[in-house]
Amino acid sequence: MQNLPQKVRSKKLNSRVDLTAMVSVSFLLIIFFMVVGELSKSKNMKFGKPDCIDEYPRTGCYMHDERRVMTLLLDNNNKIITYTGLLFIPIDAPKEVQYGKSGIRKVLLERNKKVLDYSAALGKPGRGVTVIIKPSKNSNYGNLVDILDEMKITGITSYSVVDYYTPEESKLLASK
Repeated sequence: MQNLPQKVRSKKLNSRVDLTAMVSVSFLLIIFFMVVGELSKSKNMKFGKPDCIDEYPRTGCYMHDERRVMTLLLDNNNKIITYTGLLFIPIDAPKEVQYGKSGIRKVLLERNKKVLDYSAALGKPGRGVTVIIKPSKNSNYGNLVDILDEMKITGITSYSVVDYYTPEESKLLASK
């Protein structure tokens, strides 16, 4: 017998393609277009004017939150002048009060109760009075500490210490 030449079979190459990189790129493109689509949407903010409850010729509008603001002017000789609202159209006219339980503490508790009742009637319960404390250059550090203690005692958490006086407030301090 003769040896017949055997047919040489060609080896089949592995035709498998690794698509891992393609999947990663496609996910990155999907995420990119989702983010771009979300960021390109217009964002509009509602810009509104506060509701007026009364019309006044000088201001044009008497806003709800003016009833929530109480200003304390601190001066020398333990003098405190309080008013509520704006000075030129006050809700509570400016008056001088003393430090202590029957003075400023009583005024703060009464005003906070009125504001809490008023806020509850508007459908915004729990919004108490906001106190603006304005110590003058003549007031001493102890008076400021006493007022901050009164804020803690009365439970008023919304207050601010400001060192700016309007000309009307300066006249008021000079006259009282």
